[in-house]
Amino acid sequence: MLKTLLNRNVIQWIPGVKDWKEAIEVACQPLINNGAIQPSYVEAIYHSHETFGPYYVIGSGLAIPHARPEQGANRLALSLTFIKQGVMFGSVENDPVKLLFVFATTSSDSHIEVIAELAGLFDDQPKINQLMQAKNQDEIFSIVQGY
Repeated sequence: MLKTLLNRNVIQWIPGVKDWKEAIEVACQPLINNGAIQPSYVEAIYHSHETFGPYYVIGSGLAIPHARPEQGANRLALSLTFIKQGVMFGSVENDPVKLLFVFATTSSDSHIEVIAELAGLFDDQPKINQLMQAKNQDEIFSIVQGY
């Protein structure tokens, strides 16, 4: 499922952003562009972060920003953004974040397979190291397709 969801149109490699809000905005843009989420989804992620903190920063340099299905998700979707310089999200243990997997789902159970595959990827430290060292979008795409 990851290979299907993570096509070239939703993978980005960028040099840097000014802050966590811009990182979220940039990471969500491919999903807005393809109609998978509405702009309200971005606002919902901001609100969750401001209310609960960076709970979605789940490992060293890794984040899965997301919102609830009813907050603007139109279909099951995933994007991957690599930020070379990293960005501080306020997660003492896991900043700076370099890999953002924006996740959208339309129901409480339609995402289980994707979460399981992401967990497997996150447990594959050599693969994560490859992603963290990627030099461009094509490298990221090749690494994901080889998983």
